[in-house]
Amino acid sequence: MSTKGKSGCPINLSLELLGDRWTLLIIRDLIFAGKKHFREFLQSDEGISSRTLAERLQTLQDEGILTRSDDPTHGLKTVYRLTEAGIDLLPVLATLGAWGSKHRKADDKLARIADDLAASGEAALEQMKAALRAEHIV
Repeated sequence: MSTKGKSGCPINLSLELLGDRWTLLIIRDLIFAGKKHFREFLQSDEGISSRTLAERLQTLQDEGILTRSDDPTHGLKTVYRLTEAGIDLLPVLATLGAWGSKHRKADDKLARIADDLAASGEAALEQMKAALRAEHIV
């Protein structure tokens, strides 16, 4: 997956990295589901293939959105963690979730969570970012 910018437009540059179907879902799983291992991402309801997942994880690592390290509790596992750039995507996901709950046929429980997060305001998002930093930035 190429992330070479076709233009200097910040929206275009963001979409070239984040605009496919899978990338934001991987970040969603890191932020909201606490997933950190390859197999955990494969178990998401959307059904990403292992090849696509590996490609997206590598791109996200190459672009500085997440890091990859050996799992100290299991020699054969890798742990993926968000960087500051990845954590800064929280408000984007909150806004997308609120839009989806309003304009799409979303699951009622998940829509309520998205609406609550979007309505919680900047202070709550900053508090959540601080918790993500404590968990992900080692």
